Amino acid sequence: MRVLTGAAEIADLDTFVAELGSVGDEHGCAVQAFDARYVAGPEQLERAVTLANRAIERDEAIARDRSVEILLYAAGRRQINRAFEIGVSEDEREVVIVADGEDEGGAIEALPELVEPVSWKPGDRADEGRISEFYGITDAERAATDASLEELVCERVALLVVER
Repeated sequence: MRVLTGAAEIADLDTFVAELGSVGDEHGCAVQAFDARYVAGPEQLERAVTLANRAIERDEAIARDRSVEILLYAAGRRQINRAFEIGVSEDEREVVIVADGEDEGGAIEALPELVEPVSWKPGDRADEGRISEFYGITDAERAATDASLEELVCERVALLVVER
């Protein structure tokens, strides 16, 4: 798995997603874009990719498309429409793009035509309130544990396997 962080000006979402798909096809990768405000950290994305790949290998995938399966796991949701909330939308925004597959480096190198690379780590642009609301993490839950927000999100990601 390789990650690109950056800024994207998305005028037409369908065109942007199609271009990501073309880059993925050309490099033998699943390529998925996330709204950076919903990414708690790199472990969330690593776990989502690992679990999505395992579901596909076991013929237990929810989605037909590997990129969408990664999105479902990152969101901890079985409903594709609900998972899309953490994906990108039309507007100018900070994004995190994941490439996973054969030529991840080539895919990442092809993306600056779509995304202006900016040097920060996944999680640096996270909106804790937005993340807590999306994943249903309450103040009481946060007060009851010394786990980080990223660790709590990773639990939600892992629970998707259990909720089948």
